[in-house]
Order: sequence, then structure tokens, then C-alpha cells
Amino acid sequence: MATGVRRLGSFLTEDLVELLGVLDQTPAPRGRESLAAAALATWCARRWPAIEWTVQPYGAEGANLVATCGPGPLLYSHLDTSLDGDGRSAPEVTGRTDPPAPLRIADGVAEGFCLGVARAPVAAAVAAFARAGRGTLLIAGSGTHRRGGHGEGVRAFLDTAPPIESAIVAKGGPPGLITAEPGAAFLRVRVTGRPGVSMLPETALPAGGIVRHAGLVLDAVETWRERYLASRAPFGRVGAQAGIGAIRAGWTEKPDLLPAELLLDLYVITVPGERGSRLATELTATLHAVLAGGPLEGCSAHVEVEWLHDAQATDERAPIVTAAEHAWEHVFDTPPVDIVGWTGTTDGVVLREHGIDTVRVGPQSVRSSSDPRRDVVELAVLERYQRLYEALLGGAHAP
Repeated sequence: MATGVRRLGSFLTEDLVELLGVLDQTPAPRGRESLAAAALATWCARRWPAIEWTVQPYGAEGANLVATCGPGPLLYSHLDTSLDGDGRSAPEVTGRTDPPAPLRIADGVAEGFCLGVARAPVAAAVAAFARAGRGTLLIAGSGTHRRGGHGEGVRAFLDTAPPIESAIVAKGGPPGLITAEPGAAFLRVRVTGRPGVSMLPETALPAGGIVRHAGLVLDAVETWRERYLASRAPFGRVGAQAGIGAIRAGWTEKPDLLPAELLLDLYVITVPGERGSRLATELTATLHAVLAGGPLEGCSAHVEVEWLHDAQATDERAPIVTAAEHAWEHVFDTPPVDIVGWTGTTDGVVLREHGIDTVRVGPQSVRSSSDPRRDVVELAVLERYQRLYEALLGGAHAP
């Protein structure tokens, strides 16, 4: 039993803490979740032997954990973490190369690697499903966005699953019910000049090299971003957003060469009706305006779009939404907050694409003050969300 569990005095909390410990022990990088899925299935089979826990492989090393207890909604969360594996593989993002500290439970609080995305919601979902004994549980692989793919785990599940009418997405968020999620796309900006050498900076185009003028390109993208947000007012309950997540140029092993290309990668959140071609056209026009007449004149600008998915929404009169509202008030003794302009998106869009009425709801967490790879979540909050999921699966508030 994990340290500090007995004095918490709750069987619900004991299961949650044990599940968090299992999840913390095995890395679950996106598309390579098979070991983590197997470890979770083994633990669950020991804890709840009456339920059949199945590891569903997909791709080369991807895997889902699936369990079914007859009719009822689908309860979904995802196994992979935003940061790969052990949390050391993205120092460009975190600024850290040391391994994150192991899970810590103290004074009713859990602190650990990627609890927010998505280990804390996974623990609540698994425990709730086991106690409710109704519906279907899917802990999917590949639930985080990444270039070159989206939703492989949930799509593999849906390819062979029987018809599903409703779903609950267990993922962290605001203290309310999310019934609509925006679309998303990756954009790559490629500004190309001419290579040169550091000893003769005038040989490059622009003179001194394209990296020297990267600020102009960044400013141009920010100008486009401001126009984009101003022209896409919140649509229903979802809103638009955009941000630069990566910038690259040159060869780190030979910086005496001035590179010809500057690459910027953006993540763009879209409202209903958006088109990738429109995003590319607008951003390209802004870049051309900045390039003309300045030091980058003569360089070319090109925008590539990787479209992830369209915005999707569930009718707020759907039974799963009504049930979630009633269950929320029963568990929290207060109405859920009204959510508008939401800019987060999950595999809930894939479920809605397949005609499944879906509501997203999950616990709140904050980043650790000592390590941004670790999140902090109150076990009492997590326990309440477990009770909420139970109510939606098999209690009086089940749809």
C-alpha cells in the first residue's frame, strides 16, 4: 500500500492512490503504450478479477486497455502522456534532462509526472468503472496530439467496437461540463533565402543570414495571430487560439554555415467552418507583406498545413449531457460553471465524428512549483470525479 493511504481513511482513495502508483511506474510514450497498458491490465485483473481486462494492440507498439461490463456509456481516457516516456526526452520544452521524481502522496495531495495529462483522470476513470460494473472502459493510446497522426488508439477501438450511443471523456479541465470541442491543425512556416558562411556574411540572403532576421518572421506570425483571433469570434462554446511551439534553423554541429531556411511550427485551434487552405492563405499573405521592402525581400515564404480534425459538438439536450448535469449537482452540490470560448481538444472530437454523444469532464490540477513536468492534484477532488463517473455509468444519473 502506498505511503499515506491508510490515514486517508477512504477505500475510494486507496484505489486511486494504488492506480496512480501503477501508472507512475511504467512510461507510456505516445504510440508506444503497450508495456504501460499491460502493467495496468495486470494490476486491475488482480484487484477486480471478475472483470476481463483486455490489452488491445494497434500499430507497432501502441495499445489500448479495454474492459466491458454490459450495456451503458463508454468511459474514455488516454494512457499516453504529453511528454514522452520518462519525461527526459523533451528538454527543449521543459529545460530539464534529469528524471522527474517519483509519485509523492502526502497530506491528501498527489504530485507526480503528467498527472494532469492524463494519469489522474485515468485513475479516477478506472476506479469508477470497476465500482460501477456497467458500460465500457477505454483507456486509449495516442490520445495526445502529435505530428503525423491523431487518435490512432480510439480509432482502432471504434473499428471493432459495437455501436455506442454516448461517452464520457475523463480528462482534466475546468470545473464544468464540456459539450463542444474546437478543431486543430499544425502549421509549418518555411522562409527560405540563400545559404552563406559566417566568415563572409554577405554571401547569404539576407545578408548576415536568415537567423539574424528571425525576429521579423516571428513578428509577422504574431501579427497574423492577432488578426486570426480578432476575426474568429467564439463560436458557441468554443474559441480560436494559436501559438508558435517550435523554431529551427541551421546545423548545430557546424554553426560557421549560415542556413538558407527558417522553420516555425504552430499549433492552431479552430472554430467550426474553418479550412486549412484559408489559414495558409492568410498567413502567407501576412508573411509576404513583411518580407517585401525589408531585409528579407528576395526570400520565399511557404505555409504547410497538417489538418488534425474539425470542431465537433454534442447537442446539449442529449441524454448524456442532461445526466451529467444532474450527476454534477448531486456530487458537487452546485451547478457546473458555464464554459464558453473553450480552446482545448481531445479524442472527444473523434467520438463525435462517429455519431457518439460525448461530454468531457475531469479534475483540476496545477503544475508543481519545483518541476514543470509534475502536476499536483488533490485526492479529495479526484475522488469526487470518480463518484461523478460512477453515477454516469451505473448510478441513478446514468443516461
